[in-house]
Amino acid sequence: MAGTTVASTSAPDKSLLETTVAGLMAELAALEEPRAREVNEKHGDDHGVNLSKLRAVAKRLKTQQDLARELWDTGDTAAKLLALLICRPKAFGRAELDSMLREARTPKVQDWLVNYVVKKSPHSEDLRLAWFSDPDPVVASAGWALTSERVVRKPEGLDIVQLLDIIEADMKDAPDRLQWAMNHCLAQIGIEFPEHRARALDIGERLEVLKDYPTPPNCTSPFAPSWINEMVRRQAIK
Repeated sequence: MAGTTVASTSAPDKSLLETTVAGLMAELAALEEPRAREVNEKHGDDHGVNLSKLRAVAKRLKTQQDLARELWDTGDTAAKLLALLICRPKAFGRAELDSMLREARTPKVQDWLVNYVVKKSPHSEDLRLAWFSDPDPVVASAGWALTSERVVRKPEGLDIVQLLDIIEADMKDAPDRLQWAMNHCLAQIGIEFPEHRARALDIGERLEVLKDYPTPPNCTSPFAPSWINEMVRRQAIK
């Protein structure tokens, strides 16, 4: 009828719907794969979303700090992983990052939080020092992960001998995630510091941490002596 405005009956814009937390939670639920969950649960992660598909969602959303905070607050592991991909790392305060680490719970969330967010934060070094000796071994493992980063990228000021002393004394009986992080640091010291390589190799050989870790063909073993020797060999070829 002329002069009459008819209300639209079309469905709401899908892109707008999906940027709400509820819409994204529904999308993540639809991406759940039973086989992926089964594999992830063996590693302590309680989600079944294929990470390539999760990254595709993050790429579509781009950086959205407020949305990232809302997703994190759901407590859902897949939502937290998505939050870490779309957040603005430098926008988090020190206390907020500390709280997030203690809430992370699963290995993948902790790993992404440390590597994608904390390492890019101006609070990284302060948190490294605070977490390094934390009584919670999961929190301490984050401190060791940041220490490994410093060993490689900015070793000035680190007491490498003291790090080796701690690893030698504590790594053998450390809880799994802390042990893994300490072993990583041991390997990086052996790779990056020729003057400490013999001791790093000796510690690894004597403690035998991760010596029998199942390693696929053409992959480097996480057993520190094997890891160190392989990386040094590759560096010599370059």
